[in-house]
Amino acid sequence: EGHENEVKSVAWAPSGTLLATCSRDKSVWVWEVDEEEEYECVSVLNSHTQDVKHVVWHPNQELLASASYDDTVKLYQEEEDDWVCCATLEGHESTVWSVAFDRSGERLASCSDDKTVRIWRQYKPGNEEGVVCSGTDPTWKCVCNLSGYHTRTIYDVAWCHLTGALATACGDDAIRVFEESASSDPRQPTFGLAAHNSRGPALTLHCSASVLRTSVEAEPSRKKRPRVSFSRHMSLIARAVFPVSFLE
Repeated sequence: EGHENEVKSVAWAPSGTLLATCSRDKSVWVWEVDEEEEYECVSVLNSHTQDVKHVVWHPNQELLASASYDDTVKLYQEEEDDWVCCATLEGHESTVWSVAFDRSGERLASCSDDKTVRIWRQYKPGNEEGVVCSGTDPTWKCVCNLSGYHTRTIYDVAWCHLTGALATACGDDAIRVFEESASSDPRQPTFGLAAHNSRGPALTLHCSASVLRTSVEAEPSRKKRPRVSFSRHMSLIARAVFPVSFLE
């Protein structure tokens, strides 16, 4: 307990010893878990000016990102036994609903009420591209803006750490999966729509898993039996939504 309003999102750090929470009270809390499974709040971050919708940790560092109703993404790290906001990513024109790191943690995707997905890239001091950094802190720069694909608010984004596919959940009733072009320039990456489900009658997705393989089947609702065509990329959707390898 501690937040003064609805808690919107929770996320574990890779180490499993830190838990981040965010709330409608405009704050982000970082909790530490000790060996006796006692939870202690070690920092309350009040960098946002509006509701905080989502928190996510870097895949292999104790770097935390948050998305907010104030149209920004903020990044936090620990400095001298306290957590501080180390970067603010501005560019979205409305509420940022969700954020997701890629497998390397060098890129971050954000989705918004402005119907766009932005890809941000980390540039470290002394980078070859000549992007200016402040002291020893890296700079995050928007390198790609996916617009024109969604017709309503984009509520969630997920970056598959296995395939690199980027999936979005949208208020227009559709799920879309994007793939990065093989010839894409890291400085200005390009993504193309690999798969999406058509608007219309509801679909039921059935996932069946075995020790040897994972398969996903799609069939129309039993009530109306509409004709539905699905992209040949359904396997890509399966890997994006369920990036678990049953062979491991």
